[in-house]
Amino acid sequence: MATSKNKSVNRMSPREKMINLMYIVLTAMLALNVSSDVLNGFSQVQDGLTRSNRTITARNQALYAQLQAFNEKNPEKGKVWLDKATQVVGQTDSLYNYIDSLKLQIVRFADGEEADVNNIVNRDNLDAASVIMLSAQGGKGKQLRTRIDQYRQFVTSFLEDPEKRKNLEAALSTTPPKSKGVEMNNKKTWEETMFDNMPTIAAVTLLTKLQNDVRYAEGEVLNQMLTNVDLGDLRVNLVNAFVVPDSRIVMRGTKYSAQIVLAAIDTTQRPIVYVNGGRLGNSNGLYEVGTSKAGTYDYSGWIEVLGRDGTVTRRDFKSSYTVIDPLATISATMMNVLYAGINNPISIAVPGVPEGSISATMTNGTLTKSGDGWVAHPAKVGAECVISVTAEMDGQRTNVGSTTFKVRKLPDPTPFIAYKDANGHASRYKGGKPFSKALLLAATTLDAAIDDEILNIDYRVVSFETVFFDSMGNAIPEMSNGANFSERQKNAIRRLQHGKRFYISHVKATGPDGITRDISPMEVIVN
Repeated sequence: MATSKNKSVNRMSPREKMINLMYIVLTAMLALNVSSDVLNGFSQVQDGLTRSNRTITARNQALYAQLQAFNEKNPEKGKVWLDKATQVVGQTDSLYNYIDSLKLQIVRFADGEEADVNNIVNRDNLDAASVIMLSAQGGKGKQLRTRIDQYRQFVTSFLEDPEKRKNLEAALSTTPPKSKGVEMNNKKTWEETMFDNMPTIAAVTLLTKLQNDVRYAEGEVLNQMLTNVDLGDLRVNLVNAFVVPDSRIVMRGTKYSAQIVLAAIDTTQRPIVYVNGGRLGNSNGLYEVGTSKAGTYDYSGWIEVLGRDGTVTRRDFKSSYTVIDPLATISATMMNVLYAGINNPISIAVPGVPEGSISATMTNGTLTKSGDGWVAHPAKVGAECVISVTAEMDGQRTNVGSTTFKVRKLPDPTPFIAYKDANGHASRYKGGKPFSKALLLAATTLDAAIDDEILNIDYRVVSFETVFFDSMGNAIPEMSNGANFSERQKNAIRRLQHGKRFYISHVKATGPDGITRDISPMEVIVN
């Protein structure tokens, strides 16, 4: 923790960067079959956030201790701020512990009563978060949103700086994030976007990040209160070293950056910083190191500052950071497989990388850019196709991941008779129930399509046969005129009485893949 009265930091805070990164990754994951590598990545993120929460909690406790010390020294001046700080700490701990209880409930639902939040077994469980946070019986998501809204209004009331108040409101916002090009997301509540169909480890990580935001808000308010009571009175009484990273989680190939500062330092006296035994080459406490391999890395050192009496004060510090491999999210927008013969919409995103810096290739077919998405057109049925993604980061092209898809042929369509209902809306009669004789006679053709709410593909009917039965039960087949009902078929329909039925069989239809296939028959009941 470090403060400066003469310097304004006009950049996105580490927590705002973390929010942006987490939402992009998790939204894209909803369309994926979650792999063990992704789950392991979230376990690393969870561990990093937990360590970060401990660091922020320790910093906030130090701030609160400074207010207590000032109150003991000058109760007349310090009591009013200590009382307010006590309210903030109480409200923060209450919300923090409530979030802890939600994490435990989710993990217990996934792993049982002996579950351990720090050692989740069924990390890919997709039901736990939805049941606990969104179900009618649980409904904890709405309660959590209400408590966050109340807490946000409470803590921002202590901040006079409009910019700081705006940053806190953004960090604790419960406005549902919007996904470009997906209108339905705009209708979801905050809790639905956070927990609907979310793997257990991802839901716990989101809640841990929320705890991080809450502790961050607490620290901002406590720091503001320390400033209000004149921090200069405490500069020589409590001195601690803190590491303030831009982010504890960085992508391989990028830089890890952290500010190493001395809390409550005199701005006219620059400290000397040593990291892993070596002195930093700058006076601003900026520590940067390259990242070439995924993993968690620890580092430590000390800060030396010259006191007004000429003595040197030393404060030790230690911290860590987590390097994760770049995560490219590749998912089929309509389905979990690719179908030969048609255009398959594909969504490709790389967290933290602009869309224009992403490129992709595909085996066993073609992959082309289309608007905000991609279109995959597989070539051979039964063979796999691999989509590989590269992204430009720090001026270099980096391979950020690949996904393998199975290629299948299109399923058989269903025959139907197109008609308009009483309201003039286009409808499809697929047999098996009574159908108006007038509508039947008005129809000229038999159509076929796949319309199972995943695929919506029209087929061209080549020919079909109708089978009627005379009074003796003898079958009388009649052939169509291509996709059209023949005149003989129409006459046979006219002769049918109420409640009688006939069958449409031997239907041949050709799809966009060029394959002509025999499809299932259809029973027609005349009303």
